[in-house]
Amino acid sequence: MFQPASTTTRDERSFDTGSGVKVTRRSNRKRWLIAGGGLLAIVVFLAGTKFFQIFTMIQAGKHMVPPPVAVTTTKVQRIEWQPLQPAVGTLIALRGTTLSAEVTGTVRDIGFENGSLVKKGQVIVRLDTSAEQAQLQSAQADMALAKQTLERNEGLRRQEVNTQADLEAAQARDKQTQATVVNLQAIINKKVIRAPFDGRAGIRAVELGQVVSPGTPIVSLQTVSPIYAEFQLPQQTLADVKLGQKVMVKVDVFPEASWEGTITTINPEVDPATRNVRMRATVENPDGRLNPGMFANVEVEAGKATDTLVVPATSVIYAPYGDSVFLVEEKKDEPPKGADGKPAEAKAAEAKAPPPAAKKNGEAKNGEHGPELVARQQFVRLGARRGDYVQALSGLNGGETVVSNGAFKLRNGQTVMVNNALAPPNQFVPAPVDR
Repeated sequence: MFQPASTTTRDERSFDTGSGVKVTRRSNRKRWLIAGGGLLAIVVFLAGTKFFQIFTMIQAGKHMVPPPVAVTTTKVQRIEWQPLQPAVGTLIALRGTTLSAEVTGTVRDIGFENGSLVKKGQVIVRLDTSAEQAQLQSAQADMALAKQTLERNEGLRRQEVNTQADLEAAQARDKQTQATVVNLQAIINKKVIRAPFDGRAGIRAVELGQVVSPGTPIVSLQTVSPIYAEFQLPQQTLADVKLGQKVMVKVDVFPEASWEGTITTINPEVDPATRNVRMRATVENPDGRLNPGMFANVEVEAGKATDTLVVPATSVIYAPYGDSVFLVEEKKDEPPKGADGKPAEAKAAEAKAPPPAAKKNGEAKNGEHGPELVARQQFVRLGARRGDYVQALSGLNGGETVVSNGAFKLRNGQTVMVNNALAPPNQFVPAPVDR
């Protein structure tokens, strides 16, 4: 049996384990206190380490500067801006008609090719005239006989051998035969269809051996160089639009091309239903790509040209509270001691350090070989748009450096890195290429 040993104090009680080893309660308590103290020290050390790490990260975050954003830039330009009045219209041939047969006949000869250019007076279609030619020869013989009979009767009348009635009958017969010859000659001429003017022939509607009747269409003939562009403008534009003013014509078929013309006709009356005025411009068409009936977009010069500032349309941030652009400027001088804790002397020494070599392909890293660049948001009032540019009516002075691509990634005061190596060109008359 386990027998408790005698103790000398209240806190020290020894026990005999039966094997000769004495264990006291005081020694057990010390072990627990040492173990608890060590564990507490470890927890405090870990918590302090973690707190120090978090505190260090917080302090570093306060002074951390986000990396610069790569953008492309361009200068705010001052140009001469010609106000343009847009309109839609239709292309009309300078001269155009559909040639058709005037008399009945059989097609014997075709004198043109589909789509070819023909000259005035060129034979388009020749109908068979064999029957009319035979009738003409007979009529000419009758006319010759009637003329001889008339001459004989005139001689006899002078001799008072025949009567006045005989002479008048001979005169009537002579005129009748002449009229018959003229009529047959006209029929023969009508069976030869000729081009009434220079132009381009369309697709023929008849074939050799085909019998045509009066009114049968043969081919369309159009003069397309120059060509008319007919359009309408509101009556308010009459004060700015005059005869001889230039117009620019574009068609959807050839989006990369444009044709220049001048206003040659302004209708003297205003349409009471629409209050629009019909106008016609003569447009040069040397390559013949403009065809009658095409839908056309017309821009008319209206008013005097004025100096104005323009920026690329891609540089504008559109918002309900106002449109704005981002200007690229040098960052202002830092305070004597910056947020990173560096003294002003250290910053001055860094500023005096020689800049490294410039990057290739036009890349200029922010702060590498020049002052640090930042983007500043500037509100502007916009005007008309033309091509890749838009008018800046207020908010800019001209000559500023504006972000042309990448503005949507910026916020006011953000550092930027300019890289114009692959900046797409901006044009007033862009010519998209389908690749």
